[in-house]
Amino acid sequence: MSSAAAVNRLVVFGDACGSGRMGLDAKRRMRAAMYGAFAEAYAAVGVEVDRVHQEDRGDGILAALDPGVPPTLMVGTWLDSLFQSLREHNAGSADRLRLRIGMNAGPVLDDGRGLVGRAVDVAARLCDSPVARRTMELAPGSDLLLVVSDWLYANVVAEGGRYVEPETYRSARVRLKETDETAWFHIPRLPAPPLPEDRPVSGPGGAHGSTGRAGEAGAGTGGGPVRGDGPPPGEPGTTSTESATASKGTAGSPATTVTHINAQGDVASFENNVFHGEVTGIRKSRRPAAADGDGAA
Repeated sequence: MSSAAAVNRLVVFGDACGSGRMGLDAKRRMRAAMYGAFAEAYAAVGVEVDRVHQEDRGDGILAALDPGVPPTLMVGTWLDSLFQSLREHNAGSADRLRLRIGMNAGPVLDDGRGLVGRAVDVAARLCDSPVARRTMELAPGSDLLLVVSDWLYANVVAEGGRYVEPETYRSARVRLKETDETAWFHIPRLPAPPLPEDRPVSGPGGAHGSTGRAGEAGAGTGGGPVRGDGPPPGEPGTTSTESATASKGTAGSPATTVTHINAQGDVASFENNVFHGEVTGIRKSRRPAAADGDGAA
């Protein structure tokens, strides 16, 4: 079959967390609940079974949607319905079902044996990546994690819509096999997912300062989407911070924190500076009067 037969489709890869520790009966119940939750979510967006290509993956499901299905429905209403289904199942079941979902879009070919295409590979690796697995470990109370490709975030999620909250997504680099992609992570009902690189950022606030990822401005504040692990190739640079502790002064004097701030774009760069006392902010000086044009000094 020629690659010319490939069609742009939204690809969904779902995988159950911790299935390797389950016995046979528990796996059977898990699979029944997983397929039931997927079917309920499709029904919520009015998608008929014949508009979904589904392949069994043992403890997961690979699916490709008909090109006519709006992707906004999948990252919005479909995801919310899936989340509610998991909540209901887990509230009355001893076998808790937790899912990681990878989503991507692109040319997909059905060769008669299954789905083929880079869009499929990336969706599977977003779902199965070490970052996704670790994120679910760091959010033990959450039942669902969505990981979308950078393209899907920029062209679908970022536009918003019903049940679509782009400000609750955070990005991280996914490196697995041949895949090296920026991905966006989202856990329903959380202001931001706890990515594995999360650690306190040193700053004037001390113990009360931001607890976002090092390298993210405003992480954990809910103030908007935040990129992590550096910008994708070709995008403007974002602020990155790396802190190290060094002893200075005479013997017995307390250690001081040296903060390196490297930035690109219209941001100042500070290196090896020590600030004494409380620092509430740094403001750029006014431009010269000639440049201002308003006579102000």
